[in-house]
Amino acid sequence: MGKKEFGIDARVLQRYAQEVHDVRALGVEIGIVIGGGNIYRGVENSSDGVDKVTGDQMGMLATVINGLALQSALEHHGVFTRLMSPVTMQQIAEPFIRRRAIRHLEKGRVVIFGAGTGNPYFTTDTAASLRALEIHADVIIKGTRVDGVYDADPEKNPKATKFRHISYDEVLRKDLKVMDMTAITLCKENNLPIIVFDMNKHGNFFKLVKGEDIGSKVSSKQPKKN
Repeated sequence: MGKKEFGIDARVLQRYAQEVHDVRALGVEIGIVIGGGNIYRGVENSSDGVDKVTGDQMGMLATVINGLALQSALEHHGVFTRLMSPVTMQQIAEPFIRRRAIRHLEKGRVVIFGAGTGNPYFTTDTAASLRALEIHADVIIKGTRVDGVYDADPEKNPKATKFRHISYDEVLRKDLKVMDMTAITLCKENNLPIIVFDMNKHGNFFKLVKGEDIGSKVSSKQPKKN
């Protein structure tokens, strides 16, 4: 949503599409799980008494709207994409079928996973962990507004300390807001590393994939200190 209160900022959308294009050009297979807060926030502010399940369903639809926008932007950059959804909407998105998703990736298409897990009470963080495991991803790369994992919110506390590398157990023990507990536990049980980085700094995604030391890594073991 950029600097808007809600909705889609066209400039931000085009920038993300360009960054994905540049990383895809390296030959990297990319699956994207997208959230819907930028759209749902506007709905939430105008709604009254929406129950949890209905609210989550509205959020899932918001992620599909974002997925369509990103798909369109990527295709304007010459990137072949497929939008997949676990909620049936065949005129808009392909049904999520694990083997089909893997085949799309093998063919060089960027796969956008919309509608979360398709179930209420599960976040898009959990959807990201689930889809990453299903497609045998090497890593989850989570784009946020800050440049890594901190012991406090760096936007509110300028003295917050950044972790270059932190274990799943420590994230859970310290209740750090990297991803929700279900998502972190899934990654821990399957030894799937997570890298958290600032997605709003131009070129960060490309540099990270090329191996530069950007963001914070969450994995089973922390590196030995020199």
